[in-house]
Amino acid sequence: MPDQDADARASAASVDSLDDPLAELADLMLNVGRLVRARTPSEADVVPLTETERTVMRVVDLFPGSSPSEIAARTHVQRTNVSAALRTLEDKGMVTRSSTSGRGVAVSPTQRAADNLRKLRAAWSRELAGALGDDLPSVRTCVELLGRLERRLFDARAQT
Repeated sequence: MPDQDADARASAASVDSLDDPLAELADLMLNVGRLVRARTPSEADVVPLTETERTVMRVVDLFPGSSPSEIAARTHVQRTNVSAALRTLEDKGMVTRSSTSGRGVAVSPTQRAADNLRKLRAAWSRELAGALGDDLPSVRTCVELLGRLERRLFDARAQT
């Protein structure tokens, strides 16, 4: 005979998660990110990046001079995958690696990476202007909240 109490608890947990605003926020961020990425124009002069390369570039842009190990810690991407992504990003002209004291390496974005990001941000802005351009105060509030969330998650990941 099935455990009716266990089924009831599972059902209640499922309903609770549907009412959880933090879970809803995470779900919306994932879906909106996917929708924005899908609607980003693939212009000939924009450097295409894989998901791992995008993740690594975000950290390199936010924390220039980070070591590959710091990038791996902040992204929770395996160090070997970060190294592979850095190699391809270097081949694409998106990052430079320079030696630091000892055997350390500092990773920095290039001008090409900055130009690429500027083009992408302009395309994203055009795409979102039709949906939210009439409510820029709310957009600014959302940007501040998501920026704070990103920093806290990056900091928490780097400390674990």
